[in-house]
Amino acid sequence: MAKLYFRYGAMNSGKSTGLLQVAFNYEERGQRVLLAKPNLDTKGDSKIVSRLGMARDVDFMIPPGESVREHFGRVAAGEDPDALLERVDVQPVACLLVDEAQFLEPEQVDDLFRIAVMDNVPVLAYGIRTDFRTQAFPGARRLLEIAHTLEELKTICRCGRKAVFNTRRVGGEIVFDGEQVAIDGEDVWYESLCGTCYLEASGGKL
Repeated sequence: MAKLYFRYGAMNSGKSTGLLQVAFNYEERGQRVLLAKPNLDTKGDSKIVSRLGMARDVDFMIPPGESVREHFGRVAAGEDPDALLERVDVQPVACLLVDEAQFLEPEQVDDLFRIAVMDNVPVLAYGIRTDFRTQAFPGARRLLEIAHTLEELKTICRCGRKAVFNTRRVGGEIVFDGEQVAIDGEDVWYESLCGTCYLEASGGKL
């Protein structure tokens, strides 16, 4: 039986880079992979973009309310008219890779589990656990509940300790209020901090 994997880490822990490396490894061995990400992740439009500068188009985007398993099945069979990439190759899918999986709805995470168990296709989901207020994203919470395997990808804080929290900066200032989702870009960016540095920045609040 195939498994659902959740590979999580703070910002800048190499999640997208790792995903792209896995895709390369499969394809180097002649196997077919599909890449997907939620519509909510507008960074790079329909591409998965690594902070190291690597980028690659996804095979399909996942809008809110959509059945991921049904969409995966159509793309895998080469029958999806909305597929972002034209695939003449309809060999069996060896792996489904999902970036920014924290933005999925819990029901969509359940679909990832079904793809692994019922369709026997390994699913590797990459994402972060918590937002800038240390609260779990619904998709990440569900992945932590049902994934067969949890793997932490580590990165370091500015002080050298292991980073575990994500702080949001707007106009250079750390903020602790706002919507849960704000994609990093020109005005918003994120810094990964250890617990000590996070508490110092927040005045002791979690």
